[in-house]
Amino acid sequence: VQASDRRELKITMQGHYDHIFKILLIGDAGVGKSSILLRFTDDAFEEHLASTIGVDFKVKTVHMRGKTLKLTIWDTAGQERFRTLTSSYYRGCHGIILVFDVNDRPSFEHLRTWLDEFELYATSAAAAKLLVGNKVDLDAREVTVEEAQAFARQQATMYIETSAKTRSGILQAFDEIVQKVLDTPELLADAGGRATALPQQLDSDDGGGCGMC
Repeated sequence: VQASDRRELKITMQGHYDHIFKILLIGDAGVGKSSILLRFTDDAFEEHLASTIGVDFKVKTVHMRGKTLKLTIWDTAGQERFRTLTSSYYRGCHGIILVFDVNDRPSFEHLRTWLDEFELYATSAAAAKLLVGNKVDLDAREVTVEEAQAFARQQATMYIETSAKTRSGILQAFDEIVQKVLDTPELLADAGGRATALPQQLDSDDGGGCGMC
């Protein structure tokens, strides 16, 4: 995806939308999934966010390729004790952003486990995937760019490095996953005027809440 294409993703407050995309952020606890979500939806950063319990979500409406798209973005708990709670939220998702901390090698080594879980519970094998290495603003890297890119190639996906603290790569990451969904006819056919597993309390175009609190 060229830089000019990435600029297509614009935030909109329109009430009408052409498609609803369900996007999941998955990965170990502490890798910054909640911070990535907060930066994208609210352009905010909090140094010390509490760990997600169960599933949290936010909604953002964006405009791309002449279409208005409602993104329901799910932030899943990374702790082992919540795995049974979050498994149902894989169903019906159109894309996953697989997040690890470039300064935490175990979070990179656990990626295969997260992918196995996704493949077990996801209802569409066509779901778009994106690998994100977060916290690049810190100077304690334990995973090289080359290693991450090699893993991404194995999964036939793209690798993007981000920093929720500095905003670096955040818009690019969401732009990439949305474009991949738009390029997959099977996913578009399932993303008509309905949301999969969208909580009933969501009645505005932009907001958030807790799926299991």
